[in-house]
Amino acid sequence: MKISTKGRYGLTIMIELAKRHGEGPISLKSIAQTHDLSEHYLEQLAGPLRNAGLVRSIRGAYGGYVLADEPANITAGDIIRVLEGPISPVEGIEDEEPAKRKLWMRIRDAVKDVLDNTTVEDLANHSEDDTPDAYMFYI
Repeated sequence: MKISTKGRYGLTIMIELAKRHGEGPISLKSIAQTHDLSEHYLEQLAGPLRNAGLVRSIRGAYGGYVLADEPANITAGDIIRVLEGPISPVEGIEDEEPAKRKLWMRIRDAVKDVLDNTTVEDLANHSEDDTPDAYMFYI
């Protein structure tokens, strides 16, 4: 399974909204400028996110988007499924021989587990210092 720019940029939108949760609507233009992305492309992604009930749009001069729920209640899996479709490493798992089918199902389940147990709050609160391999060297 390969996550396209739809899924990656959709996560970017949601993480930015989570970082500023409670501060009012955030424009896609500001997110696009912050991350050097196409505003037009982000607009195309916001529609499905809105239709799925993950974000709400606010009209007006100071409008933009807000999360439709608390950041802790929205998972990466919710976002990826809306923008990418079902999570599956290969198509036609049911047609595979039993040993390979079991492997593909284990991979699918592992990916689902990570996506469904990672919230946008987790992603918004992540910093480079959180990585276990991050070492500080002093000379």
